Formats: sequence, C-alpha cells, structure tokens
Amino acid sequence: MAIDVLLFDAYGTLWDVHSVVTRCEACWPGKGARVSQVWRTKQLEATWLRSLMGRYVPFSSVTREALEYACESLGLSLQKDHESELMAEYLKLAPFPDVADALMRKHAERTGILSNGSPDMLEPLVLHSGLKFDAVLSVDEVKVFKPAPRVYQLAVERFGVPKERIGFVTSNFWDAAGAKSFGFTVYWINRGGAPAERLGFQPDRVLKSLAAL
Repeated sequence: MAIDVLLFDAYGTLWDVHSVVTRCEACWPGKGARVSQVWRTKQLEATWLRSLMGRYVPFSSVTREALEYACESLGLSLQKDHESELMAEYLKLAPFPDVADALMRKHAERTGILSNGSPDMLEPLVLHSGLKFDAVLSVDEVKVFKPAPRVYQLAVERFGVPKERIGFVTSNFWDAAGAKSFGFTVYWINRGGAPAERLGFQPDRVLKSLAAL
C-alpha cells in the first residue's frame, strides 16, 4: 500500500540529543558524556512512568527534572546559569548528518513530525534548523507520551488518512514498536546496529541511516 504521509520522530531520529555533550563538558569537565547519558535515560524513563501514572507534564518540565536528577546522581552541582544554558541547548540541537539530504527527497505527499516534545521546545528547534514539514505534532495535545496509541492517532486525525497509509520513521525501538502496534508502516533507523527489543512487534524495515529511506 502506498504511503501518503511520512512522519518522523524528532529526538534521536532527526536531532542528536547528545549534541549537548559539548555544553555539559564546559559545565563539568570530564563528566559531559556521562551527564548527557544519564539525562537522556531519565528523560525517557520519566515519560513512560508519568504516562502509566496518568500524571502528564510538558516535555520541557520532564527534561529539566531529568537534568536535575542526572546532576544529583553524579554528585554535580547544578547552577542556575548552567541549567538555563543546557535547557537552551535543546532548542538548537544538531541534526544528524543524514537529515538534510533525506528530507530533500520526496518520500510522500506530506511529511510531519510526531514527537514527545512540547511546543515550547519543538517550535524553536524546527525554526532554528530550517527544516520544513507540513505539520509538527506534539503529544501535548493528548497529554500522554509515546508509545500510547492516542499519540499515533493524532496523525490520523490531523492528516485525515487511514493509519495504514502513514509511514513512521524513528531511531527509538520502543517508538517503532508502539507505532507498528498502532498500525503504521514503520522504518527503524538503527544507526548503532542495536539488537531489536522484544516487545511483540517489529518494524517493517530496518535501515542504517535516513539516507536509506
């Protein structure tokens, strides 16, 4: 079946969340990579746990709280100016090298982003990148994080096409499994050659880069 709409996950798929390492390193020399790793891990864990608890807060709040946890767990002092600088980094994350060329090619009639990000983070990020999409969809509309089915339903309602005619591109396997469970055609961008997780659903295609789309 033809794909009418191609959706992209944002964080970790189009934009490199670990491009914050340089700023982290400037704040805590020798600890930048570790801060970034713990920050991202706790950011994701919080979205899943908050969804299960039914206690949604915007992704910007989740991201700030995860940063605070990362610093405390590593015994690092988080000064207010460092916190502000690091949160600002999320508004100008570096896109992966394969993004610009991949998006220049016409994969579907319409393209969009479907992200856990809140509008206060996504809108500046997309604007700063210069990338163009027909829609930028945020979980903030339904107040629950991916991989909840209600999030993927957002795209069906916004674009007005059956879910079977929507393609979804993500580098996060848990997101790929959630989208496939919902009924999308799913492309997993497995840049690091990671093994597939055992979640009951597999993507339709496993690709090493966005260029392979």
